Amino acid sequence: MRYLILEDGSIYAGEGFGSQRQTNGEVVFTTGMTGYQEAITDQSYAGQILVFTNPLIGNYGITLADYESLEPGIAGVICHQVARQPDNWRMQTSLPEFLTSLDIPGIQGIDTRALVKKLRVHGTMRGQIADSSAQAAAIAEKLTTSDPVQKIVEQVSTTKAYPVPGSKRNIVVVDFGLKNSILRELAQRDCNCIVVPYTTSAAKILALHPDGVLLSNGPGDPQEMLSACEMVREVEKKIPLMGICMGHQVFALANGAQTYKMKFGHRGFNHPVREIATKNIGFTSQNHGYAVQADSIDPSRLRVTHVEVNDGTIEGLQHKQYPAFSVQFHPDSTPGPHDEVGLFDYFMQMIDQERNQTNA
Repeated sequence: MRYLILEDGSIYAGEGFGSQRQTNGEVVFTTGMTGYQEAITDQSYAGQILVFTNPLIGNYGITLADYESLEPGIAGVICHQVARQPDNWRMQTSLPEFLTSLDIPGIQGIDTRALVKKLRVHGTMRGQIADSSAQAAAIAEKLTTSDPVQKIVEQVSTTKAYPVPGSKRNIVVVDFGLKNSILRELAQRDCNCIVVPYTTSAAKILALHPDGVLLSNGPGDPQEMLSACEMVREVEKKIPLMGICMGHQVFALANGAQTYKMKFGHRGFNHPVREIATKNIGFTSQNHGYAVQADSIDPSRLRVTHVEVNDGTIEGLQHKQYPAFSVQFHPDSTPGPHDEVGLFDYFMQMIDQERNQTNA
């Protein structure tokens, strides 16, 4: 038996799989029905224990082609049931073997419906995957008094710049916890990419002579990215810019808006988002626990382009003076519907238009 112990003293018993080490982190849930490998390897989950609401995961195994990162920072995995006999022509290993190889603990057999209801009512909580429930009260007290993980982006961002060769447009990708699928979308558009650490200055980015700059997704509190905000304020004046997820929040902060921590966040790929200009609704892939505060947006600098249908949170922003925009959701759609993948094409068009004006 293994146990999930929450900071309010709740205990959920189950069967361990994957790594047998103990772990703790913020307990969050995803509403995605598939895509468990992409979720587990998404660095936006770094430091978190992820609860899958779908009752069965692992049924199609694991394949190298679906990794979002090779060394994921996720703290643990919770599910109701792991498939006993996974089967898929692409699979190379099973989910339990995959978690064991990456030293990621998991628990199955938990009543995930009850757990998710608690998180929706009371908000995300810190939790610990433990071998025994005997010290549950002491563990819960320690969880409530422990400081939240800080500088989590520092743990998942690249420490050195590296290229992803292409031949058309030169794109600098600022890595806050980059998903491989973002690079895949840029590669499909034959972009020549240079991925740089999140601490890279505006001067160093501009010295690479980019045609565009992309701010990636990533974990943690965007308020810790104030140095990156300084970089954005300089870059957006000179180079077309696109922000995704954490990049969206950093873009907002750089232009005077504020962010706040959500009660339980958006995680999954069935989140409806309305584009204000067209009133079209697209279903999106999302993974974030912070959002941009609507009443903090300066309407003279930023225009709201997208909102979440269910709760009205800000999902997209466009700069009114510079060729720069951002979205809270993941247009790379891995996993998830491809409703908004065209935003990468919009970014390419923005870059080409700026290049044509410069060369005119």
